[in-house]
Amino acid sequence: MQNNNPSQIYKSLLKNNTFIVSIVLLLFCLIASISSKYFLTLFNLQALMRDIAFIAMIAVGQSMLLLLGELDLSVGATASLCGILTGLMMTKGQVPYGAAAILGMVIGLTMGSLNGFIITRLRLNAMVATIGMQGVYNGITLVITKGKAVANIPDSIHFLGKGSLFEIPIPFIFSLVIAAIAAIFVSKTRRGRYIYAIGNSKSAAEILGIKVNRIRILTFALVGLVSSISGILYVARLGNAQVNIGTTWPMNSIAASVIGGVLLTGGVGNPVGAYIGAAIIMVISNVIVLLGVNIYWQQAVSGFVVVVAIALPSMVNIMRENKRIKNIDNI
Repeated sequence: MQNNNPSQIYKSLLKNNTFIVSIVLLLFCLIASISSKYFLTLFNLQALMRDIAFIAMIAVGQSMLLLLGELDLSVGATASLCGILTGLMMTKGQVPYGAAAILGMVIGLTMGSLNGFIITRLRLNAMVATIGMQGVYNGITLVITKGKAVANIPDSIHFLGKGSLFEIPIPFIFSLVIAAIAAIFVSKTRRGRYIYAIGNSKSAAEILGIKVNRIRILTFALVGLVSSISGILYVARLGNAQVNIGTTWPMNSIAASVIGGVLLTGGVGNPVGAYIGAAIIMVISNVIVLLGVNIYWQQAVSGFVVVVAIALPSMVNIMRENKRIKNIDNI
């Protein structure tokens, strides 16, 4: 018989990281709306949703890798290179924007697969390997563009970055769809459940017969695909393909995932939590801008708040452990 005791329900909710970060997001939105009269304006909310969309997409992808106990620091470089190549195909190559976007996503999928292949086959540390690949991808981008933006992106693709559907920005809709697909993938599919198993114990997963390296490569490939989608949409938003797209995305995506309850050690968390974590980061950044904080302080303040947000779960766990030890000593 199911227990519907309110106290039990309350306790279970408090143990749910996604519920907790959702409450934190609502509190931040409440504080923001009180702090600035401009926060709840349609213009600001649409701008905020667009900003959330790009970090959230990358965070959702990154969270799947973190569930494996891996990470990818080349996501920004992947997004930038895919955006540049898509822009060049549309401008220099006269490729229809639909075909160019698909080819750009295929390139992102290939780049992610390459990351996974190098890491698994050469048994490299993911952080070190992806830092190296970040340099490779950034170098290729600079060679291709000579440091200049690709201009004259066709107007027909601008709606993907600048357009709205029922006042909801198109990139935000993309981000919600990607988050939903990722959440279903990790929770409802066999390969998704393998991700949790590998994150909890790679050796145990191998004993169970799980093709660990195959799942790792697949996850890196999916992250490359999501990164390419983000890069292409950002090009559509700007109206040109710039070489510095996504420079802050790697660290923000990791921070968003951790804020959302995804453990860096793997096996715990979900993409929805990472999405909410990304929203928290961007709401904080938005409020800082609305309050007119000096531009030179904005990055420092945002970084400090993110560090505090990441540290809170650890602080709560330490307090719980100290309380448990104290209770044992009193027995």
